[in-house]
Amino acid sequence: MIRLVLVLVFFVLYGSGKPTEKKTRIHQEEPLSQFQHNDDKNFDYDHEAFLGQDEAKTFDQLPAEESKRRLSIIIGKMDGNKDGFISEEELKVWIKNAQRRHIYESVEHQWNDFDLNKDGLISWAEYKNVTYSGYLDGPPMDTEYNYTQMMWRDERRFRAADTNGDLIADKQEFTAFLHPEDHDHMKDVVVQETMEDIDKNGDGFIDLNEYIGDMFTAENGEEEPEWLASERQQFAEFRDKNNDGKMDKEETLDWILPADYDHAVAEAKHLLQESDANQDGKLTKKEIVDRYDLFVGSQVTDFGAALLRHDEF
Repeated sequence: MIRLVLVLVFFVLYGSGKPTEKKTRIHQEEPLSQFQHNDDKNFDYDHEAFLGQDEAKTFDQLPAEESKRRLSIIIGKMDGNKDGFISEEELKVWIKNAQRRHIYESVEHQWNDFDLNKDGLISWAEYKNVTYSGYLDGPPMDTEYNYTQMMWRDERRFRAADTNGDLIADKQEFTAFLHPEDHDHMKDVVVQETMEDIDKNGDGFIDLNEYIGDMFTAENGEEEPEWLASERQQFAEFRDKNNDGKMDKEETLDWILPADYDHAVAEAKHLLQESDANQDGKLTKKEIVDRYDLFVGSQVTDFGAALLRHDEF
C-alpha cells in the first residue's frame, strides 16, 4: 500500500463530533491544493492554488466562455497597482489570499459547532465535549483508534494554540489549533505529532526504515516502486543533514516546514513562466485569458444556464 504523505491534506475536523483519527499528521504548510502538482495530467493543482478549493469546484462546472468572463473579472482584482499588468508579486498575493480564505472558511464552518454557549469563544471543555462526547459518556468502544491518546494530543495542541493559557480559544487561537502549520508558535507541536506518528521504535528519531515505511508498506509480496530509490537518496543527501542515519527534531522541521520554500511563491513563478508568451516577466490580460485552462479552465464545456452565479460575477 502506497501512502504519499507529502501530499496529505491536514484536517482536524471537517464535521462536528468526530475526533481526529489516524493520519492527523501535518506535512508542510497548509496546502494550496489537495491534488499533486502534475501538469502533464491536468491543471487541478493550479486551479485550486489560484482560485481556492471551493471556488475551483464552481469553475470546474462552467463552460469555457463563462470561465473566461469570470477570469477577466479576477484579473482586474489582481492588478493591485492598476498598471494593466499582473506581476509575479501580484500573483503571489492573490494565491496567498486564496489560501487564507480557505483557512478562514474552515474555521467559520466549524465555529458554531463548538461554541456551545455562544459567547464568541471556544473552551477546551466545549471542544472536548463535542468531539469526544460519545467516547466520554458511553461504554468502552471496540475500535482500532486510541481515543484517549487522540484526546491527549488534541489537548496538547489546544494548549499550544492557547497563547494566554486560559484554555479558552478566540478565533485566532482556534485557527492556530486547526491549522498549526501556519503559525510559528505551533511548529514544535507540528514536529512532535509528525515524529510520534513515524517514530515506530520510540527512540525520538526518524530513521531511514521509518521514513520509507511511512510512505510504502509492501503487501502480499508487492515489489517496491522505483520512486523509493529517489526517496532513499533524498533522505541521505537532504533529510539527514548530520549523516547519523536518522532525523532529529530540527531535521524533521526542515523536512515538513522548510524555511526556504514558499508554495505560493513557487506557484506564482510557475503560472508566470507558463503564461508569459513574450517573456517580459509580467502578464497581460490576454496572456492570462489565452491560458485560461491553466488558471481556471474546466473539463466541462457546457454545464447549462442553471448554474448559480456568485454576486461578484
